[in-house]
Amino acid sequence: MRLFSGKVVPLSEELIKALMDNKDIECDSREEATLDLQAVFNSFLQSEREATEKAKEVLQSRGLPQGEFSRIRRMLAEQKGIKVGEDMLDHLLDQLIEMLLHSSNIEEVFGEDHDLRRRMRPILRKYLEIDDTLDAEVRSKLRHVQEGTRTWEVEYRRVMDDIQRRKGLV
Repeated sequence: MRLFSGKVVPLSEELIKALMDNKDIECDSREEATLDLQAVFNSFLQSEREATEKAKEVLQSRGLPQGEFSRIRRMLAEQKGIKVGEDMLDHLLDQLIEMLLHSSNIEEVFGEDHDLRRRMRPILRKYLEIDDTLDAEVRSKLRHVQEGTRTWEVEYRRVMDDIQRRKGLV
């Protein structure tokens, strides 16, 4: 699961629309409420980027194998107060609900927390699972390269970057 910076605006708009259409929230300015959601996502992305960069530095400085990257990144992300991987969805839902309850741009929140979660979860999941779809697409283009080799890693990154650029994800 991954949140792409290029999808923050449409994701935020879709979440606000769903909440307003179902009368879960009331706000004077849909645009301002959308900007509040975008701020939550952008803050998360910034913290995630910092944790990723720090994890790369730790791996390099300590001479650790690449297989340790996920564990170190998860640990550093938790130190920053965010969750990555499978826990990301619930973490973001917690942050979004907290923002809705405290935003000056949201006049009233009518929905209970569990109702808000149920309404936002499928929308958020749809945007977070884009990464899985991209991975499958990249792997289909790299069938001729042996997975696990240095060539695989280089080609995988190159093809992934190209697809992300074409789809406007970054």
